Amino acid sequence: MRTVTFVVGTGRSGSTALSGIVNAHPDVLSLNELLSSVQSRGFPEGLLGGREFWRLLADPNPQFERMIRSGVPMPEFVYTRRPGRYATETTGIPALALMVLPHLTDDPDGLFDELEKQACRWPDRTAAEHYEALFDLLCVRFGRRVVVERSGYSTERVPLLRRVFPQARFVHLFRDGPDCALSMSRHTGYRLILLLREILARTGAERHGELTHDQIRSLPPELSELLADRFDPALVLDRDLPLPRFGALWSELVARGVDHLSEVPAPMWTTLAYEDLLDEPRKELTRLADFIGVEPLPQWLEAGSARIDGSHRGASLRLPTAELAALRECCAPGARALADGEGQSEMTTAGVIPAAGDSGGSRRGRPGVRASLGPNERHGRP
Repeated sequence: MRTVTFVVGTGRSGSTALSGIVNAHPDVLSLNELLSSVQSRGFPEGLLGGREFWRLLADPNPQFERMIRSGVPMPEFVYTRRPGRYATETTGIPALALMVLPHLTDDPDGLFDELEKQACRWPDRTAAEHYEALFDLLCVRFGRRVVVERSGYSTERVPLLRRVFPQARFVHLFRDGPDCALSMSRHTGYRLILLLREILARTGAERHGELTHDQIRSLPPELSELLADRFDPALVLDRDLPLPRFGALWSELVARGVDHLSEVPAPMWTTLAYEDLLDEPRKELTRLADFIGVEPLPQWLEAGSARIDGSHRGASLRLPTAELAALRECCAPGARALADGEGQSEMTTAGVIPAAGDSGGSRRGRPGVRASLGPNERHGRP
């Protein structure tokens, strides 16, 4: 069975760049945003025929289609920047084609057709078995031997992934709270996430698909209109969303992620701090390679180090003093969760699963020291 590793995190933590770095390793099949593309609906219970499974991958993601139709696509939507034969206004863009396949090939339509011919012939089996077959097919197609999936906004799906892939490994990628929250506040997807969460909070519904007509009518127009097939982009782009709300979102996602990962056996997960990756890229990429089970090739380390951009580091420090203080206060619970998680999971001493030929375990990540400090203290700024 191939090794499968999920890089989970809040998003806006250097994760897209990390997907590119991982993809450059000749032994790694990098599945960029697969989990975001199919979401929880992509993992139904019971047996599925090949055609049923393929529909989970091929049917467009309704929320992403609404965003594209409304003129607020996310930068992660690679397919829309190099469009092929699919389009939101006509056919709809297959979920697998929007972000996953363009990360692997310059001909996502051709690869989509190849996979469809194979998958639709597969026998009845569980979703997990279908995904394992898909991973095997892609590994053979691209000459890779291990799988790394990376999706933003994925910490809450750790329990689902553990159920579907009980042997999977996890990497918790995180970034300094205030910097991450500031990045979220400028990102179309996270602005919409905050607004959709407000809809659920106001109505008491658990999922947007379960909203009743009465609940939708109870919402103010600036929220209810977001549920239409097409909405005014100004509702997302121009809405005043206080920065501390993004800090609270970061804290919530980080705390839940730490809690979920505390249930994972210690050798099966590790951490990766974005700031550590900036400070010591070769060291951290070597540790990552050891964990996912590949050799830290010198050329790959050199190329990966060159791709890391630290220009947005400490961006929150440019905020007005009072605004930064309020943001740090909202991020404090998440920082404490990261610090507490270090002790719970013995991150400073537990070994990781050695790569083939590796005689010993690598150092686990150490979020506690960094996460408990604000960016000023961390980098020696006054």
